Amino acid sequence: MKMKKLKIVLSVFLVLVIIAGGYVGNMFGTFNEGNYGEHSLKNTDVVSDSPINGKTIIFLGSSVTFGYGSFGVSFADFLEKTDDITAIKEAVSGTTIVDVKNNSYISRMKTIDKNIRADAFVCQLSTNDATKEMPLGEISDSFNKNDFDTQTVAGATEYIIAYAKDTWNCPVVFYTQSKYDSGYYAKMVDLLLEIRKKWNITVIDLWNNEEINSITEEQRKIYLVDHIHPTKAGYKEWWLPEFQKCFYKILK
Repeated sequence: MKMKKLKIVLSVFLVLVIIAGGYVGNMFGTFNEGNYGEHSLKNTDVVSDSPINGKTIIFLGSSVTFGYGSFGVSFADFLEKTDDITAIKEAVSGTTIVDVKNNSYISRMKTIDKNIRADAFVCQLSTNDATKEMPLGEISDSFNKNDFDTQTVAGATEYIIAYAKDTWNCPVVFYTQSKYDSGYYAKMVDLLLEIRKKWNITVIDLWNNEEINSITEEQRKIYLVDHIHPTKAGYKEWWLPEFQKCFYKILK
């Protein structure tokens, strides 16, 4: 009788482990075909005549810049492989543009070597600020980074732009998420596009890119592990061409 109960308990435990493992594994792309085979970094061809060969690009962001759903490999790593750039990736999952913790964007940006001869600075418009509904704030009349309210999305974004320009004296690029169900993030994108006008920065606007957002449901299953995080295939086949197009233009 005791042996039968033990078998039942072990069976239930095994089922729970399988379910939990499947959930966690899927979050990190374990069971997504978009993270294997031809989609891998090692199976990616090099652009022999890349106009950005040898360039150094700083990438600041959170989980999408890190590669949360693709084992830590993102578009930045693919750019490093395809175009032979030096990618300096400062990315921590779950962090925000709004400066609320010591691992938020601004705090981590200040740890990047100021002496780097950067050819471009790239920042992710974080979805975490939308999820947490961080205050949007307003665009300032000032260009002095000490005047910005970094407790808001607008102020923190402007601070990042000003700091990057002052520190590395290079083009500043922001990129948005491809479209997902978030009215708050849509407001953040609109705000960023207004900030672009003031600062004359470049925005890789995946949110409003009709071609990017018109993928089929079958493609979506391969390109994403959830509604936000791309797989290696998503970065390589879906997003990478947009980043290459941008950098080929501004860094030629």
